[in-house]
This record gives sequence, C-alpha cells and structure tokens, in this order.
Amino acid sequence: MGEVWTLAEYRFGKLSSVSFELLNRGKSLAQKLNAPLASIILGFAIKDEDINELIARGADKVYVVDDKNLENFLVESYAKVLIELVNEYKPDILLAAATTTGRTLMPYVAVRIRTGLTADCTVLDVEDETGNLLQTRPAIGGNILATIKTPNTRPQMATVRPHSMKPALPEKGRSGEVIRKKYDDSTFKTKSKYLRFIKDESQQVTVQDAKIIVAGGKGVGKAENFAIIDKLAELLGGAVGASRDVVDRGWKSYPHQIGLSGKTVSPALYIAAGISGAVQHIAGMQTSENIIAINKDPDAQIFHLADLGIVGDLNEILPILIDRIYDYKKREASANV
Repeated sequence: MGEVWTLAEYRFGKLSSVSFELLNRGKSLAQKLNAPLASIILGFAIKDEDINELIARGADKVYVVDDKNLENFLVESYAKVLIELVNEYKPDILLAAATTTGRTLMPYVAVRIRTGLTADCTVLDVEDETGNLLQTRPAIGGNILATIKTPNTRPQMATVRPHSMKPALPEKGRSGEVIRKKYDDSTFKTKSKYLRFIKDESQQVTVQDAKIIVAGGKGVGKAENFAIIDKLAELLGGAVGASRDVVDRGWKSYPHQIGLSGKTVSPALYIAAGISGAVQHIAGMQTSENIIAINKDPDAQIFHLADLGIVGDLNEILPILIDRIYDYKKREASANV
C-alpha cells in the first residue's frame, strides 16, 4: 500500500492552518490502510520549524521542495514538481484543501497524470474490502451526498473544504523523516509570469480566519441595510458574511459569500441575520461552535441548527444589540480608568 499524502500550503513565509486540518483527515486514512502519512511542502525559504511542526502534528514523512522558483504560486511550476514527486514515490492517496491553491493545482495534476479527482469532499473513508478511498461530497445543489471511488488509477485525489475539520494537535517529541528534493530549472518553466499579489481590501478580517462572523441574508432587505451588519461585526471584532442571494444581488462581494459555492467557515460565534437556512448555506457554516439566528419566519430552517434563535425583524433587533454593546464597552472603559 502506498503512502497517504497531504499538501501543505506555504505562502508568504508561513504555513496555513489548513495544512494541519489535512493531516487530521489523513491520519485516520493512513491508520486504516496501515500506511505512512506524509506532507508535501513546496515554497521558498521554508523554515525548519515549519517542517518540524508538520511532523509534530502527525506527518511520518515530509517531502520538501525549497526553490526560488516556488516563491510565488504558479500552477504550472507547482504542478510539474508535484507530478515529479508522484511519479517517483507513487502515493496511494493525495489530499489538498479546496482553497484557491488546491482548486487550481489539483485538477491540473489529475489531468496530467490521468487519474480521478473528487472536489470539495466533506467525508473521507476507506472501503474495507478494497482499500479504495471513499470520497463523499454534496451533489445536486447540496440536496444529496454522493460517494465516489477511483478504483482503477492512482493516486486517488481529493480536495477537502477548509474548516470542515479541526486541525491536528501537536505532539511533543514526535519524530519523522524529512526528504528534501532538488530539481533543475527546466522543471519550473512556465508560460505564466507572476506580476504581483493584490490583497482583498473589502474586509479587515477574512471570513475563513474570523473567530466571529456576522452574516446577512436576503432578509436584510436592501444593500443599505447591510450597514447594521457591518457595524455589529466591527463592534465584535469579527468578519462580515453573506448568503449567495446577497452576493447575487450585488449587496456584498464574493469574498463574503458563505456556503457550497462560497467559503466554508467554523468560527466560535456565527450570527445569521435574515438567513433562512438553505442547504447550500448551511453546508458552509454548520461546524460553527455557537450559532445565533435572527429571522422573522419562525419556521426558517436556520432555527433547527441554531443554539439561540430570535424570531423578529433584524432591522429592529440589531440596533438594540449594537446600543447594548456600546453601553457595555463604555462601562468597561470607565471601570479601567
């Protein structure tokens, strides 16, 4: 049985936490297959402490390709390196996150090596009889779950939604093997040229990184009313989320969209205001630790998921909540003087 590989994401000199989520996914698969779990890290000026962190969080092996040509993400360069590694070491399973990197890189690699790829998986398991990877993902607009297998080609490839599983915890004293690979410049040749990175300035805190999210749906009423959502998120030090309806109407831009066709989030607190709770939206936020729902419809689906439900008009309730938070912050500031 070949190894189980997870693709670590290393950008701007640091590891993304999704790298540790993938290790948590891969750990159970590797145990069932009695196979080593490995992490692949591609980039430039990769720090030893980051390599050791991957081992501490579950990797038995770490394959490292550290090259100036990998400083910035270009799909052709990254794909050529990954294909070289796959052809040499022949892993059984290769997992990546369904981030911009994973969604761009994995299809390119799958086509080049002529294997299957299942995108946006929510559940991964191993079939007892065959050892095949069972790749479960929402289908038909999230109304059913489809389980897909790749029985005839290897590696079996899948992308997994970020924040759909907790990151693997570090284990002190854990040891593993580090394999460093070097390739000549021809491997990195690409028709693309990196120009610059333009940061999304539409939100101070991105929804995928936020511990608190205040999300608005069609029930907000109109674009101007989103000022209330923005204000509450600012007061709480959180991010602003939105349903697909809101983005389709142009009230908020796509980076705010949460759901099957947007971002998957798992904050400590998720406030859903004017969101009915369509299956597609719930798929993107159901792992939130605490969910507060505000909706005029007492039969809204979101209430089945909420820890606290408030039936009422968000445009009346949120201003009261904002005033209370203001009063609390004033009292707290006075007490600290």
